[in-house]
Amino acid sequence: MLNRAILEKNNPRADLVLGINNSELDKSFRYGIWESYRSQMMDRVPQELQMDPKNRVTPFDYGYIAFVYDSERVKSPPQSLEDLTASRFRKKIVIENPKISSPGLSMLHWTISVYGEDKYLDYWNRLKPSLLTITDGWPAAYGMFTKGEVPLVLSYVTSPAYHLEYEKTERYRAAVFQEGHYQQVEFAGILKASQNQERAREFIDFMLSKDFQDAIPLTNWMFPVINYQPLPESFRIAPKPGRATELDPSLVHEKNSQWLKDWTRSMSR
Repeated sequence: MLNRAILEKNNPRADLVLGINNSELDKSFRYGIWESYRSQMMDRVPQELQMDPKNRVTPFDYGYIAFVYDSERVKSPPQSLEDLTASRFRKKIVIENPKISSPGLSMLHWTISVYGEDKYLDYWNRLKPSLLTITDGWPAAYGMFTKGEVPLVLSYVTSPAYHLEYEKTERYRAAVFQEGHYQQVEFAGILKASQNQERAREFIDFMLSKDFQDAIPLTNWMFPVINYQPLPESFRIAPKPGRATELDPSLVHEKNSQWLKDWTRSMSR
């Protein structure tokens, strides 16, 4: 999506882009594709979610990646990234490919933020025996989990709320880790060459309105950036964990390709 916006920079088919995340921000800024706009409702958005002081993009939801487990099969859930490497989890975890998947890439960044650039590949080597497989995307991984093929899956802290809301079960839980969790923030931005700037600004305003924000928990299964009302009752089992130290966006832009190459080489051995 972002790559297409960059390619169509001078003659975009769209007026705005919805759904880029914090790992992509620096890359998007370097190509100068955004028209700055600050909605009046941004005053209600927590400061820590306002990641662009130039208002080129506007946050609309956020969440945290986490390992979701089947409490009927995992009686003692992991409490850290390191716990996932324990022999009791051998071939019991499925994750997503960081080269293709957003949660997969966030996990790669999570491990780099926790272990550092010099030791994150050592962690992945320790984790290998615990991985049954690495899927191309979240739907395949979560499908394996819900079918009972694995008792742990890389997903989001809000995933258990879905099961409580629609299946009336608290069987599935998000493991909360001591080192904190990597946060994903989703943004929308108006394209500079858009032919409908006024309508695009109206959409950004609507995106931060009560109707839009109140719909996010039970449709996008993320946390809204503005709490006009309490979260749905099912979100009581969606923990808001501590945040892991996030990587600087400019560092991600500079080194992400190399990180992925090194990860691929390490995991293929």
